[in-house]
Amino acid sequence: MRFLLEIDMTDPAFGDNAAAELGRILRYWAGNLHHYPLSPGTRETVYDSAYREVGHWAVTPPAGEQGTAPATAH
Repeated sequence: MRFLLEIDMTDPAFGDNAAAELGRILRYWAGNLHHYPLSPGTRETVYDSAYREVGHWAVTPPAGEQGTAPATAH
């Protein structure tokens, strides 16, 4: 399996403080991953400090394997 994190750093929240905003996002999700099943298909939206959608993370099968339908934990 693979864990993919994609963040759009062109969002205005990043501005001149991209390292701080990205650090906040990484700390938040690192601390909350235990709430999610880390199995192929698990996916969640990522928000910036102003709660605007800036990306997502997903667990996918290894490259070359067929995936399952995305699932979101709540």
